[in-house]
Amino acid sequence: MKRLISYVLAAGLVCAAPALAQDRPVVVELFTSQGCSSCPPADEILSELSKRDDVIALALHVDYWDYIGWKDRFGDPDHAVRQRAYAAASGRKTIYTPEMIINGKTDVVGAKPMAVSRAIANHKSDPVLVDLTLARAGTELQISATARVGAKGPYTVHMVRYVATATTQIKRGENAGQTLEYSNVAENWTVLGNWDGLTPLSLTAQLPGDLPVVVLVQQSGSGPIVAAGRLR
Repeated sequence: MKRLISYVLAAGLVCAAPALAQDRPVVVELFTSQGCSSCPPADEILSELSKRDDVIALALHVDYWDYIGWKDRFGDPDHAVRQRAYAAASGRKTIYTPEMIINGKTDVVGAKPMAVSRAIANHKSDPVLVDLTLARAGTELQISATARVGAKGPYTVHMVRYVATATTQIKRGENAGQTLEYSNVAENWTVLGNWDGLTPLSLTAQLPGDLPVVVLVQQSGSGPIVAAGRLR
Protein backbone atom coordinates (compact mmCIF):
# COMPACT_ATOMS: atom_id res chain seq x y z
CA MET A 1 0.00 0.00 0.00
CA LYS A 2 2.79 2.41 0.91
CA ARG A 3 4.54 1.84 -2.43
CA LEU A 4 1.28 2.43 -4.31
CA ILE A 5 0.60 5.64 -2.39
CA SER A 6 4.09 6.95 -3.14
CA TYR A 7 3.75 6.13 -6.84
CA VAL A 8 0.31 7.70 -7.23
CA LEU A 9 1.21 10.92 -5.43
CA ALA A 10 4.54 11.20 -7.24
CA ALA A 11 2.68 10.73 -10.52
CA GLY A 12 0.37 13.55 -9.51
CA LEU A 13 3.41 15.78 -9.11
CA VAL A 14 4.63 14.97 -12.63
CA CYS A 15 1.21 15.66 -14.16
CA ALA A 16 0.98 19.00 -12.37
CA ALA A 17 4.50 20.15 -13.34
CA PRO A 18 3.53 22.64 -16.10
CA ALA A 19 1.50 24.67 -13.59
CA LEU A 20 4.40 25.10 -11.16
CA ALA A 21 5.45 28.33 -12.85
CA GLN A 22 2.59 30.14 -11.15
CA ASP A 23 4.18 29.40 -7.76
CA ARG A 24 0.81 28.68 -6.21
CA PRO A 25 0.99 25.81 -3.68
CA VAL A 26 -2.13 23.72 -3.20
CA VAL A 27 -3.27 23.48 0.42
CA VAL A 28 -4.35 20.07 1.70
CA GLU A 29 -5.99 19.90 5.13
CA LEU A 30 -6.45 16.41 6.57
CA PHE A 31 -8.96 16.03 9.38
CA THR A 32 -7.78 12.94 11.21
CA SER A 33 -7.71 11.24 14.61
CA GLN A 34 -5.52 8.72 16.41
CA GLY A 35 -8.74 7.06 17.55
CA CYS A 36 -9.97 6.39 14.00
CA SER A 37 -9.09 3.00 12.48
CA SER A 38 -9.62 4.36 8.95
CA CYS A 39 -7.16 7.22 9.41
CA PRO A 40 -3.64 5.65 9.28
CA PRO A 41 -3.72 5.25 5.46
CA ALA A 42 -4.71 8.91 5.13
CA ASP A 43 -1.96 9.93 7.56
CA GLU A 44 0.47 8.05 5.31
CA ILE A 45 -0.81 9.88 2.24
CA LEU A 46 -0.36 13.22 3.99
CA SER A 47 3.19 12.22 4.90
CA GLU A 48 3.94 11.69 1.21
CA LEU A 49 2.32 15.03 0.34
CA SER A 50 4.41 16.82 2.97
CA LYS A 51 7.50 16.08 0.85
CA ARG A 52 6.18 18.05 -2.12
CA ASP A 53 7.12 21.69 -2.66
CA ASP A 54 3.95 22.37 -4.65
CA VAL A 55 1.69 21.27 -1.76
CA ILE A 56 1.20 22.63 1.74
CA ALA A 57 -0.03 19.63 3.71
CA LEU A 58 -1.47 20.06 7.21
CA ALA A 59 -2.84 17.44 9.60
CA LEU A 60 -5.65 18.80 11.76
CA HIS A 61 -6.30 16.26 14.50
CA VAL A 62 -9.83 16.37 15.90
CA ASP A 63 -10.98 15.36 19.37
CA TYR A 64 -14.46 13.98 18.73
CA TRP A 65 -13.29 10.34 18.62
CA ASP A 66 -11.51 10.55 21.99
CA TYR A 67 -14.50 9.02 23.77
CA ILE A 68 -14.06 5.60 22.14
CA GLY A 69 -10.96 4.74 24.13
CA TRP A 70 -7.93 6.83 23.15
CA LYS A 71 -7.31 10.54 23.62
CA ASP A 72 -5.49 11.98 20.63
CA ARG A 73 -2.63 14.03 22.07
CA PHE A 74 -2.76 16.33 19.04
CA GLY A 75 -6.56 16.70 19.10
CA ASP A 76 -7.88 20.25 19.18
CA PRO A 77 -11.59 21.15 19.36
CA ASP A 78 -10.90 24.18 17.16
CA HIS A 79 -9.97 21.82 14.33
CA ALA A 80 -13.43 20.26 14.51
CA VAL A 81 -14.94 23.75 14.48
CA ARG A 82 -13.05 24.48 11.26
CA GLN A 83 -14.19 21.18 9.77
CA ARG A 84 -17.83 21.88 10.64
CA ALA A 85 -17.55 25.34 9.10
CA TYR A 86 -16.37 23.78 5.84
CA ALA A 87 -19.31 21.38 5.91
CA ALA A 88 -21.79 24.19 6.53
CA ALA A 89 -20.29 26.32 3.75
CA SER A 90 -20.74 23.50 1.24
CA GLY A 91 -24.21 22.51 2.44
CA ARG A 92 -23.14 19.20 4.02
CA LYS A 93 -24.69 18.15 7.33
CA THR A 94 -22.06 15.65 8.46
CA ILE A 95 -18.31 15.50 9.06
CA TYR A 96 -16.04 12.49 9.11
CA THR A 97 -12.48 11.27 9.34
CA PRO A 98 -10.32 10.93 7.39
CA GLU A 99 -11.41 13.92 5.33
CA MET A 100 -9.21 16.10 3.15
CA ILE A 101 -10.19 19.59 2.06
CA ILE A 102 -8.22 20.81 -0.96
CA ASN A 103 -7.68 24.58 -1.26
CA GLY A 104 -10.62 25.16 1.08
CA LYS A 105 -13.03 23.92 -1.57
CA THR A 106 -12.92 20.25 -2.57
CA ASP A 107 -13.92 17.48 -0.15
CA VAL A 108 -12.09 14.15 -0.64
CA VAL A 109 -11.97 10.93 1.39
CA GLY A 110 -8.43 11.15 2.72
CA ALA A 111 -7.62 7.46 2.35
CA LYS A 112 -8.06 7.42 -1.45
CA PRO A 113 -4.72 8.40 -3.01
CA MET A 114 -5.93 8.57 -6.62
CA ALA A 115 -8.84 10.87 -5.71
CA VAL A 116 -6.49 13.05 -3.65
CA SER A 117 -3.96 13.23 -6.49
CA ARG A 118 -6.66 14.19 -9.02
CA ALA A 119 -8.04 16.90 -6.73
CA ILE A 120 -4.59 18.41 -6.23
CA ALA A 121 -3.89 18.34 -9.97
CA ASN A 122 -7.23 20.04 -10.67
CA HIS A 123 -6.51 22.82 -8.18
CA LYS A 124 -3.10 23.53 -9.70
CA SER A 125 -4.98 25.49 -12.35
CA ASP A 126 -6.75 27.72 -9.81
CA PRO A 127 -6.20 31.37 -10.79
CA VAL A 128 -3.68 33.39 -8.81
CA LEU A 129 -5.85 36.07 -7.21
CA VAL A 130 -3.57 37.25 -4.41
CA ASP A 131 0.20 37.72 -4.26
CA LEU A 132 1.46 36.79 -0.79
CA THR A 133 4.91 37.45 0.68
CA LEU A 134 6.28 36.23 4.02
CA ALA A 135 9.47 37.35 5.75
CA ARG A 136 10.82 36.40 9.15
CA ALA A 137 12.76 38.93 11.21
CA GLY A 138 13.83 37.46 14.54
CA THR A 139 10.66 36.55 16.38
CA GLU A 140 8.38 38.47 14.05
CA LEU A 141 6.64 37.42 10.86
CA GLN A 142 5.99 40.10 8.28
CA ILE A 143 3.07 39.40 5.95
CA SER A 144 2.34 41.35 2.79
CA ALA A 145 -0.36 40.73 0.20
CA THR A 146 -1.86 42.44 -2.82
CA ALA A 147 -4.95 41.46 -4.75
CA ARG A 148 -4.98 40.90 -8.48
CA VAL A 149 -7.76 41.65 -10.93
CA GLY A 150 -10.68 39.34 -10.22
CA ALA A 151 -10.07 38.99 -6.50
CA LYS A 152 -13.23 39.32 -4.44
CA GLY A 153 -12.87 39.85 -0.70
CA PRO A 154 -13.37 39.94 2.14
CA TYR A 155 -10.65 37.52 3.19
CA THR A 156 -9.53 36.03 6.48
CA VAL A 157 -5.81 35.71 7.20
CA HIS A 158 -4.82 32.57 9.12
CA MET A 159 -1.49 31.59 10.66
CA VAL A 160 -0.65 28.07 11.81
CA ARG A 161 2.50 26.41 13.12
CA TYR A 162 3.14 22.72 12.61
CA VAL A 163 5.26 19.87 13.95
CA ALA A 164 7.05 18.32 10.98
CA THR A 165 7.20 14.76 12.33
CA ALA A 166 5.87 12.99 15.41
CA THR A 167 5.46 9.38 16.56
CA THR A 168 2.86 7.99 18.98
CA GLN A 169 2.37 4.55 20.49
CA ILE A 170 -1.38 3.93 20.54
CA LYS A 171 -2.28 1.87 23.61
CA ARG A 172 -6.08 1.84 23.49
CA GLY A 173 -8.96 2.36 21.10
CA GLU A 174 -9.34 1.24 17.49
CA ASN A 175 -5.62 1.56 16.71
CA ALA A 176 -4.39 -0.11 19.92
CA GLY A 177 -0.95 -1.70 19.62
CA GLN A 178 0.20 0.39 16.67
CA THR A 179 3.05 2.89 16.58
CA LEU A 180 2.01 5.58 14.14
CA GLU A 181 3.99 8.35 12.50
CA TYR A 182 2.49 11.73 11.68
CA SER A 183 3.61 14.62 9.51
CA ASN A 184 2.90 18.36 9.56
CA VAL A 185 0.72 18.25 12.66
CA ALA A 186 -1.04 21.61 12.94
CA GLU A 187 -1.05 23.50 16.21
CA ASN A 188 -1.59 27.06 17.42
CA TRP A 189 -4.01 27.94 14.62
CA THR A 190 -4.57 31.70 14.78
CA VAL A 191 -6.80 34.10 12.90
CA LEU A 192 -4.67 37.21 12.36
CA GLY A 193 -7.44 39.38 11.00
CA ASN A 194 -9.68 40.26 8.08
CA TRP A 195 -8.70 41.93 4.81
CA ASP A 196 -10.98 43.65 2.34
CA GLY A 197 -8.68 42.88 -0.59
CA LEU A 198 -8.99 46.46 -1.83
CA THR A 199 -5.80 47.92 -0.39
CA PRO A 200 -2.43 46.22 0.11
CA LEU A 201 -2.21 44.08 3.23
CA SER A 202 0.59 44.50 5.76
CA LEU A 203 0.59 42.52 9.00
CA THR A 204 3.14 41.65 11.66
CA ALA A 205 2.72 38.60 13.89
CA GLN A 206 4.80 37.26 16.75
CA LEU A 207 6.63 34.06 15.85
CA PRO A 208 8.38 32.56 18.89
CA GLY A 209 10.20 29.26 18.64
CA ASP A 210 11.45 27.51 15.52
CA LEU A 211 8.42 25.56 14.28
CA PRO A 212 7.56 26.04 10.59
CA VAL A 213 4.76 28.49 9.86
CA VAL A 214 2.02 28.63 7.24
CA VAL A 215 -0.10 31.64 6.33
CA LEU A 216 -3.38 31.22 4.47
CA VAL A 217 -5.51 33.89 2.82
CA GLN A 218 -9.02 32.48 2.63
CA GLN A 219 -12.29 33.88 1.43
CA SER A 220 -14.26 34.72 4.56
CA GLY A 221 -16.95 32.24 5.57
CA SER A 222 -14.78 29.14 5.02
CA GLY A 223 -14.48 29.79 1.32
CA PRO A 224 -11.65 28.93 -1.08
CA ILE A 225 -8.04 29.51 -0.06
CA VAL A 226 -6.71 32.06 -2.55
CA ALA A 227 -3.10 32.31 -1.37
CA ALA A 228 -0.77 30.36 0.87
CA GLY A 229 2.82 30.67 1.99
CA ARG A 230 5.19 28.69 4.19
CA LEU A 231 8.46 29.30 6.00
CA ARG A 232 10.25 26.18 7.27
